[in-house]
Amino acid sequence: MRWLVTGGGGMLATDLVRRADGEVVAPKRAELDIRDPAAVRDWVLGHRPDVVVNCAAWTGVDDAEHHEDEAMAVNGHAVRELAARAAEAGARFVQISTDYVFPGDAREPVPEDAATAPLNAYGRTKLAGERAALEHGGHVVRTAWLYGDAGANFVRTMIRLAGERETVDVVDDQHGQPTWTADLADQVIRLVRASAPPGIYHGTNAGRTTWYGLAREVFTLLGADPGRVRPVSSAAFPRPARRPEFSVLSHAGWVGAGLPPMRDWREALHAAWPGLRP
Repeated sequence: MRWLVTGGGGMLATDLVRRADGEVVAPKRAELDIRDPAAVRDWVLGHRPDVVVNCAAWTGVDDAEHHEDEAMAVNGHAVRELAARAAEAGARFVQISTDYVFPGDAREPVPEDAATAPLNAYGRTKLAGERAALEHGGHVVRTAWLYGDAGANFVRTMIRLAGERETVDVVDDQHGQPTWTADLADQVIRLVRASAPPGIYHGTNAGRTTWYGLAREVFTLLGADPGRVRPVSSAAFPRPARRPEFSVLSHAGWVGAGLPPMRDWREALHAAWPGLRP
């Protein structure tokens, strides 16, 4: 199987390259800027992949508030072109999306078909990318709270701060599912290999916690006192872009496709730990 993975420098793309079998090509932005239609056509129609996984994205949530047009060019318009060229090449297309397409006002795990209503510009641009992917018969995999050993992320930040500060204040009123990029990469591979029907899938580890709960777990794994982590509200860290309060996603889509959902977030974090610890 031939894979084209865009955004080759990112955490998820790195794990896809490591874990997918067959021929995997993962150009970084300097090699393939997905905003360039001619370059997209050359890469997709030139390499003739069996699968295109789009990991390229504008990920600056706060920056998108002030540069929504630029973010839309990457997360929306470029996805439409990429999905169209994948369809032209007869390749399966997988778009990586986000929990930020939801308003975050739920209290139970959010199903794949729940109404979308993004709170911020980033969410609006990612929702545009979802719609473009679905229009061309693609798969959308929504994920959240990603961490891995190939880039900066919350878990690595907590590891660093544990060595620098006596106490760390962490938000305790945002609920979600920490997700290991290696587990997500495996799930995307399963999705493709199972020839699952096009549609929306929620690619997060199971269970739920808050950023505060995740930070305490990191401190515990470090052998540090988790009491050094102090809970605070989101108001303690004002940001240009609003964050959803509740980002716990349901995983019924996997069951419907005959695939098991991803494992619990604590189990995943413990499995990831050898590659994350200092």
